[in-house]
Amino acid sequence: MSAVEDTLIVVKPDGVKRGLVGEIIGRFERKGFAVKRVQMLTMSKPQAEEFYSVHNAKPFFGELVSFITSGPVVGVVMSGRDAVATVRRMVGATKSWEAAAGTIRGDFGLGLTDNCIHASDSTESFTKESAAFFGKTLG
Repeated sequence: MSAVEDTLIVVKPDGVKRGLVGEIIGRFERKGFAVKRVQMLTMSKPQAEEFYSVHNAKPFFGELVSFITSGPVVGVVMSGRDAVATVRRMVGATKSWEAAAGTIRGDFGLGLTDNCIHASDSTESFTKESAAFFGKTLG
């Protein structure tokens, strides 16, 4: 049997603005994931820089930070079997035009940055990103 683990999704400003929060979270709940924590906020620039720190040397870092801080986002900690890998498959390719139909980005994404959702790509990323999003006292 597969291990139960936690992962983080963040519905980005474009997804919030378009009213897709419930639809996106609902897809994961229908798959069988449990919602452990939910928070809506507008990320500060320092918070976003910490959140995306793995990309800080890349040319698109500034665009990522600018976009994620442009409006409210909704962070959700999900729990379930093989959560990281399964959620990533459900989210789809980063470039929404390459994401398969039926994935969140394939169905709702409009571009590269405005692809509606972020999802942790490993348990290590979950730990770092959730601390940056929710604060150091994730429980």
